[in-house]
Amino acid sequence: MTEKLLQYLWNYKIFQNFDFKDIEGNSVEIINFGKWNKDAGPDFLDAKIKTNGLVIAGNIELHVRSSDWIFHNHSPDPNYQNIILHVVFQHDLEISEHTEKNVPTLELNKYIDESVIYKYEKFIDGNQFIACEKIFDCNKIPVHFHEGNILKKLDEKSLELEHNLSHHKNNFEAVLFHSLAYSFGLKVNAHIFRQIAESIDFSIINKIRQNPLQLEALFFGISGWLDIPLDGQMKIWKREFDFLTTKFMLSDLKLHPKFLRLRPPNFPTIRLSQLADLYNRHQNLFSKIISVRNADQLYEVFQPVKASEYWDCHFNFGAISKPTPKMLSKDFIDLLILNTVLPLKYTYHRYHNEEIADEILEFYTHITAEKNSVISGWKNLGLDIKNALESQSLIYHYKHSCEEKNCLTCSIGFKLLKES
Repeated sequence: MTEKLLQYLWNYKIFQNFDFKDIEGNSVEIINFGKWNKDAGPDFLDAKIKTNGLVIAGNIELHVRSSDWIFHNHSPDPNYQNIILHVVFQHDLEISEHTEKNVPTLELNKYIDESVIYKYEKFIDGNQFIACEKIFDCNKIPVHFHEGNILKKLDEKSLELEHNLSHHKNNFEAVLFHSLAYSFGLKVNAHIFRQIAESIDFSIINKIRQNPLQLEALFFGISGWLDIPLDGQMKIWKREFDFLTTKFMLSDLKLHPKFLRLRPPNFPTIRLSQLADLYNRHQNLFSKIISVRNADQLYEVFQPVKASEYWDCHFNFGAISKPTPKMLSKDFIDLLILNTVLPLKYTYHRYHNEEIADEILEFYTHITAEKNSVISGWKNLGLDIKNALESQSLIYHYKHSCEEKNCLTCSIGFKLLKES
């Protein structure tokens, strides 16, 4: 038993019966269990009890043992002067000031089902994929669990995007560009790609986006790859970059993407070329993304995107490779839609006070579930994960609840503990 679990059981009233009697044998009726206080002070505020014919209002303090009142040094603390009930799992010490003030002590161990404690011990014991793995039950996933997780994730992402919008004077096109650059960089180069995007005034992108050669030259030059040309095409890119540097008075800051531990299709050379092609193909990319009403229309935006012709026979500068067009894979397009497009669509409509949650959730149901170690872990527990709504929800839940062992704030954990 832990104090945190005891508070949890009290808050959610998870007891075998409510025929409470204090350690003196007097009946204690809990009229109001109080409001759970997560800050300093008594555990439950504004409670109300009836005992010995009197109705008393005030605060309730919970401890695993009565003696914890002494160990926690509550006696001199003025915050604990209005205690009307001391609730403990085990009564091991008479607290004189409670006796003097007629504050009853309620011992809970005989009111708590031992199976609840056993389940909780399973939560915190061992090094499983998730803490409740040994007692996990697919049937205990609450109704609308996935929808709730996705909306929480979107709300969190919206706060970040709104901060960026404020910084960039509500320029949604610019924020889309920065967000897409981050996603194109994947884990290894995400932050560097975002820095590259943010180092370029978006008005420059708008002015040159009809010229794919200049877009590539701009990205490659800022990446520091054109200083020593290795072939004729690099000399052309360098010439264009030098022209752009002079025309737009670009900073001489160079940002250097990484190649280490990346498969060739994910090399930053390929991804930046594809990003350039995306912006060359769509002169009003943000407007297109906002106007689409289903996943198929979104795929149509990204499916034609490919790296320029030079990259058909290269993965890096000057090194010839087997000819193959460098298109965006469906998995990569899914990543762009999930991590960038849908959060920005949600933010845009929220910004304009337009209700679009159901429509956004519908997009998720038409996107394939991800394949990664977290999803494999959930599948090993017997879950049938049908689409990105479910996979994204479970990834979010794993990160925010399971990894942090927040079992007592978990809706699945609640059902596992409370229901037999």
